[in-house]
Amino acid sequence: MSEPITPETGHRTVLLRGGEVHSPADPFATAMVVERGHIAWVGSEGAADGFADGVDEIVDLEGNLVTPAFTDAHVHTTSTGLTLTGLDLSRARSLDDALVLVREHAAAHPHDRVLLGHGWDAARWPGGRPPTRAELDEATGGRPLYLSRIDVHSAVASTALLDLVPGVADAAGFHADAPLTADAHHAVRTAAHAAVTPRQRADAQRAALHRAASLGIGSVHECAGPAISGEDDFTSLLRLAEQVAGPRVVGYWAEQGAEGVARARELGATGAAGDHFVDGALGSHTAWLCEPYADEAAVGNAYLTAADVAAHVVACAEAGIQAGFHAIGDAAVGAVVDGMRAAAEKVGLARVRAARHRVEHVEMLTPETVAAFAEFGLTASVQPAFDALWGGEDGMYVQRLGAERARTLNPYAALLRAGVPLAFGSDSPVTPLDPWGTVRAAAFHRTPEHRVSVRAAFTAHTRGGWRAIGRDDAGVLVPGAPADYAVWQTGELVVQAPDDRVARWSTDPRSGTPGLPDLGPGAELPRCLRTVVGGQSVFVRPNE
Repeated sequence: MSEPITPETGHRTVLLRGGEVHSPADPFATAMVVERGHIAWVGSEGAADGFADGVDEIVDLEGNLVTPAFTDAHVHTTSTGLTLTGLDLSRARSLDDALVLVREHAAAHPHDRVLLGHGWDAARWPGGRPPTRAELDEATGGRPLYLSRIDVHSAVASTALLDLVPGVADAAGFHADAPLTADAHHAVRTAAHAAVTPRQRADAQRAALHRAASLGIGSVHECAGPAISGEDDFTSLLRLAEQVAGPRVVGYWAEQGAEGVARARELGATGAAGDHFVDGALGSHTAWLCEPYADEAAVGNAYLTAADVAAHVVACAEAGIQAGFHAIGDAAVGAVVDGMRAAAEKVGLARVRAARHRVEHVEMLTPETVAAFAEFGLTASVQPAFDALWGGEDGMYVQRLGAERARTLNPYAALLRAGVPLAFGSDSPVTPLDPWGTVRAAAFHRTPEHRVSVRAAFTAHTRGGWRAIGRDDAGVLVPGAPADYAVWQTGELVVQAPDDRVARWSTDPRSGTPGLPDLGPGAELPRCLRTVVGGQSVFVRPNE
């Protein structure tokens, strides 16, 4: 299976044979030809003999599975890399654990101007309390420290870091000894990230892209913006992706109105979309709700109104660029729908639908807003791992919303029934890059009525990401499509029965459906052996 990773790889003609090829062009395919970065043919082992003399290389798949490469439709690349290479608090099981990790990280990085960490979640800790500023000051020895909560919509910081941000105590969302939210959080995050050197940033970006490639991810959608990562971070990532062999990077820049749209185009963004915040997140009590939280007498934060949404969509229509928004709470999703309706009245429904505007997260939907998503041709860019992490009878969703509202969250089946396109992602580093885990989370949603088939979930995590950027010719292994694929070592392949969404499985070849791995509870997830982008190998697992 080994092959040199060279720039010339994508221009060679390669025959892959002796495996299982997941292709709607031929549900029984065992071989595939790649030519000049595109799929040239898929078919049976016997027919492959006719290509053997006309190719540059023959790869023996050794019985392994070939699928389209995954697309992660929502990633923060540099933050992901900094978590991979730095202080990851997601493994802390208590406040004491978290403080120990902070002390160890501070001792191991004596020269860092600002200590950075991510992933704490006090909702899962005994007592449910985040660290105080005094505890952080003691753990760091008085050094600047920024620790983002797992949802990245709030953070705690040491006194030394707050001292670097003039006026932060007067900003909205500042709390003297509680997590920072809103403007205060954004200001402190900007100061913390400004301390990251270009070398640290490049190393983090490379680490994140390498991890993505090692998991069979061929494309990532970078969701950037002035309140998230900054222009230098965004443009440096796009340059890096052009210079090195790795996943494709599709960039989104989230900035409001005509000026924001113009800036997105100047920066090389695909759309003025992504984390264009209408609200915050449930875990931080900043998602915008119609009714108060169950555990706090508040309805969260509203950052954009329906009028703001409409103005942004109209500006994008005039510029011929895709719009998009971050909306989690039901009030935020309602504002997006109302804004889309107002924009459609001004520029026309057909124009709105044709642009395939996207909405990130959309966790709290109603039957009415689901129908509106279908009406306006919106793509739901969603993260099934959120439900796996925070759903269930005792999860954070129930803590924040109560059991009745929590059961309505992330209704993937209802979206698909209404004809709303889904694009799956991780929101990494909020949840890890983990494509097969994401497919499993959607198929085994904690609320059974929201489950979708493994096949539908796989499509949302492959072809769905391409459709979200307006490409209908990719994310699938058919002749003419880009040769973005992954080779997997896996267990039994199963074919889902067409009359059953999840529970029963069929291996009857007469179904004519390409097989996918068994992802049931307890099943081992597939292991990536190779990832190819545009015909070029970007990851090859070393022989072990």
